[in-house]
Amino acid sequence: MSEAAAPRRVELPLLRGSELLLVTIAISLATFMEVLDITIVNVSVPSIAGTLGVSPNEGTWTITSYSMAAAIMQPLTGWLGRRFGEVRTFAISTLLFVLFSALCGLATSMPMLVFFRLMQGAVSGPMAPMAQSLLLRSHRPEKRGMAMGIWGMVVVVAPIFGPILGGWITDNLSWPWLFYINVPVGLIASATVWGLLRRRETERQRVPVDITGLLLLFAGVGALQFMLDNGNDKDWFGSPIIVIAAIVAVVGITLLIAWELTDAHPVVDLHLFKFRNFNVGASVTCLGFAAFMGSTVTIPLFLQLVAGYTATWAGLAMAPVGIMALFLMPLVGANLQRINIRVAACFGLLVLAVCMYWYSHLNATVSFLQMSEPRIIQGIGLAFFFMPLQQIMLSDVDSAHLAAAAGLSNFLRNIAGSLGTAASIWLWSSRTDFHSTILAQHVTAGTAWNDWSGSLTTAGVDGAHALAYTDNIVSLQARTLGANDVFLAFAVLTLVALPIVWLARPPFKGLSRGGAH
Repeated sequence: MSEAAAPRRVELPLLRGSELLLVTIAISLATFMEVLDITIVNVSVPSIAGTLGVSPNEGTWTITSYSMAAAIMQPLTGWLGRRFGEVRTFAISTLLFVLFSALCGLATSMPMLVFFRLMQGAVSGPMAPMAQSLLLRSHRPEKRGMAMGIWGMVVVVAPIFGPILGGWITDNLSWPWLFYINVPVGLIASATVWGLLRRRETERQRVPVDITGLLLLFAGVGALQFMLDNGNDKDWFGSPIIVIAAIVAVVGITLLIAWELTDAHPVVDLHLFKFRNFNVGASVTCLGFAAFMGSTVTIPLFLQLVAGYTATWAGLAMAPVGIMALFLMPLVGANLQRINIRVAACFGLLVLAVCMYWYSHLNATVSFLQMSEPRIIQGIGLAFFFMPLQQIMLSDVDSAHLAAAAGLSNFLRNIAGSLGTAASIWLWSSRTDFHSTILAQHVTAGTAWNDWSGSLTTAGVDGAHALAYTDNIVSLQARTLGANDVFLAFAVLTLVALPIVWLARPPFKGLSRGGAH
């Protein structure tokens, strides 16, 4: 992987047969590994913190450091691809991901682990969007929809299985294996991609480094991600550090936008927003993904805090969403040219909204089957939501800007997911407090308490025990009603995205354009 740029020669034909299959599998494995690491550590934080002798709150920095670094680097995907070549960037990013994964497993203190997770997140940033670009470039025009279906399936399904796999590894092996498992997967994927695609490298440009843009990107996006990751734990704007982070984020991102729009060689190509369909696709994807990620965070917490599930069973209850997505995403992707893209996207959004509304009627005695049913159906919605919107988003983008568009769209989607996550926890907490107050007033109103306490006394529960029992019941019901409100809010948010889809302008031929390597 020499630094010198190779001269452009005769355009090589696209890969076919077993070579194309190997490249597709290798890129998908690397993407699955990278996306999995976003959530695989979540359930293992207490174990990691205990082993390294720190509190669980300090342990959460293993999650925050990764997400912050990845968020900063994703918008740089286009610049990195132009500067070093897309194949080279993907292969080196994967190798560095392997290196820092191994170092995470070898860490002997929390500062060491947080630093290596920070570096792991930084090198992971370009991997998923670059994988999207490489898959598009490697497949024939009529097969690119199916390639995007495979990529979408990996991106959506991997975070769901992360907590399940992470819990199993922590319980049956030890937490360092959360990172060691990346080593063989990453080495095989990097070697395969480089071996088969290095002669099909994209054209490289010696563009100067936009130092000002880089600094503004690091400051603005880093502060935004820090605020979203830590706001709920630190009481949002009641905390000086969150206020400072918010100010830095607003100032940094505002200056970044102004600078990048006027710089001759921007690190983030904001000119992509001049494309109508990119704006529409990105907007709808962000709204839908915020609702999806917000509900995905709320459901396991609801099952553990309210319904009495263990972490393992809560994770298993989340898994069915991947069943239908696993089969349908490649199928929908392969048939994108045969269906009405806007109708398909609206169908997906409608299914997601119905499932959110379904969740809003769950109670504290919800069974595993009752929880799994809407998750299975939600997988159908994801397939029809995600793939058509990717088609809409890239329909105006030419081949030269695929990597930049993929990087920016991944960044926007992940920021929307962080917003949805933060909003879900904040809204659940505030609505729980509201319902606690209302329910407590009902309990003490009129003769309600006398009747209730009388029935408890008859059952052998009185005095302080009766008060404690009642408080637990009120708290449980308030949490249930609060969670219902969260799901209802996300159902409404998903429906808001429906009319925006129709602002997209056909034809939607984005995945059928672009040359080979």
